[in-house]
Amino acid sequence: MRAALFRRHGGPEVLEVAEVPTPEPGPGEVQVPLPHVSGGDVAGVVSALGAGVKPLPGAGEGERVVVNPGLSCGRCAACLDGRDNFCPDYRMLGEQTWGGLAEYVVVPAANLVAAPRARVPLDDAQLASIPTTFMTVWQMLVDRAQIRQGETVLVLAAGSGVGTAAIQIAKLWGARVIATASTDEKLAAARALGADEGINHATADIVAEVKRLTGRHGADIVVDHVGTPTFGKSIVACAKGGRVVVCGATGGHEPVLNLRHIFWRQLSVLGSTMASKSRLHTLVDLMAAGRLRPVVDKALPLNDVQDAHRRLESRAVFGKVVLLP
Repeated sequence: MRAALFRRHGGPEVLEVAEVPTPEPGPGEVQVPLPHVSGGDVAGVVSALGAGVKPLPGAGEGERVVVNPGLSCGRCAACLDGRDNFCPDYRMLGEQTWGGLAEYVVVPAANLVAAPRARVPLDDAQLASIPTTFMTVWQMLVDRAQIRQGETVLVLAAGSGVGTAAIQIAKLWGARVIATASTDEKLAAARALGADEGINHATADIVAEVKRLTGRHGADIVVDHVGTPTFGKSIVACAKGGRVVVCGATGGHEPVLNLRHIFWRQLSVLGSTMASKSRLHTLVDLMAAGRLRPVVDKALPLNDVQDAHRRLESRAVFGKVVLLP
């Protein structure tokens, strides 16, 4: 099969499309060294079943599905408690295993969710844009920060996959959303998704603007996945007794932090990684009902994998970039 892979670490230039053996479904899994096939968000059609597999309705052979990229043992206390993303053996498709930037991928049957039968069906690019970002944000806002109606949520980097999901989920729960982005065009797109206010962080100070927009109250919840460049600002922009919830550190993982802002103002700093498998079912149902929608910036052929990564690095993207085999 054709797959986008890399044989060494580096920038987009190390990515190539090559022929690799087609993975066969089976009862076990292996850890694969370089060359590596990345890609965690996957949608497609089930082409074969491993021995003893009994798929859920709508997720059998020949049917369209979306894949949950979180891999867990299914046997430990966390998995059996419905908290599989706390599994000691938790891994991510495309990170610790071969992923979906290919014509075929093998995953556990438990990770499949049937494509929604919506009034306006989702195409493959939209379907593949749901799992990682929307599952991550659902746990961040709903499960970890316990968002409440009427609260103010500050969404940093609103043009990212996490940002576009956070705007929508916060609005679904009746929150006021302040979005930040690097261009006025991205802020306009964020408002079209539901953001109430926008801050261009290239030309304005995030903290000062949040204080101005909230009458110096601050944001009740801050969604931060940038890290070093923003985390100190997130703390100061947060309201007294508020929550800063973090799911990543794309801009660096060692921020400078004044701890006095945390203990004196009694803030909660919450870490969050993905969500339990059940959450993807909830999200797909909400997509089918038209209450949430995936945002696709660009769908490109697999051969354009280098261009796709360069587009991401240029920060010209609003939403997700999807590769089609």
